[in-house]
Amino acid sequence: MILIADCGSTKTDWVLCDGDNVLARARTQGLNPTHQDSDEIFEILSSELTDEITSQTPEKIYFYGAGCAYETANNRMRQALENIFPTKEIYINSDLLAAARALCKHEEGIACILGTGSNSCLFDGEKIIENTPSLGYILGDEGSGAHLGRQLLSDCLKKQLPKKVCEKFFEQYNLNVATILEKTYHSSLPNRWLASFTPFLSENKNIPEISTMLKQCFTQFFQRNTMTYRRSWLPIHIIGNIGIHFGEEIKETAESLGLSIGNIVDSPMNGLIEYHKQNS
Repeated sequence: MILIADCGSTKTDWVLCDGDNVLARARTQGLNPTHQDSDEIFEILSSELTDEITSQTPEKIYFYGAGCAYETANNRMRQALENIFPTKEIYINSDLLAAARALCKHEEGIACILGTGSNSCLFDGEKIIENTPSLGYILGDEGSGAHLGRQLLSDCLKKQLPKKVCEKFFEQYNLNVATILEKTYHSSLPNRWLASFTPFLSENKNIPEISTMLKQCFTQFFQRNTMTYRRSWLPIHIIGNIGIHFGEEIKETAESLGLSIGNIVDSPMNGLIEYHKQNS
């Protein structure tokens, strides 16, 4: 019996498997050990994980998560899980490895995450051999929900979008300058808040100025992330809700840069279940 977790900044999907059988599924809020300590993570899991899962003792736990790229953060996550499950084998891996395993299988390719945050890697079919660091929503995360939301707020406040679009946006979300500055600089998880505006962009992406803004953001993602691998002939695979909702804009942007898009899927979980069945 194994437990697989696919964790992003917004949500975490859990699947308990026994051989070919899926025994239980659950969803909790997103977790990020870079921003949250082990006690906070433990409290979230204790209150949100179902008894179907916490009452079991998996032989192995495979946790793939945002922020799980460095040992210090990984130890925080491991400690929280150890406080819930008496499991000796707990493997903490990055969400990027989850994307690569689910998207590329055992083939060479470029695997990307476009969700609340963004990331990418060059995968040789077995392991990640190169990664342009994400750097988070302040220094990086180009093309992510947080980046798109940040750009929308900035463009509206600085009058870079049509007046009617800005008025509609501020009214729909009940926003003003003071609220925006407070939420951006003083809320506990501003990246989630910024990403919460992507539905507005999806609903209005046919407005020329919005379409242009989206393509500029995705151009930054490709230029500053995937193109650094210098493998323009490889397919670029994408996981995440930004890829799902803005697939057309992403493909058009990639084509304009001489790149090709491969698979676009919402979640790596099905691919991870299959991967661990084959490699158990």
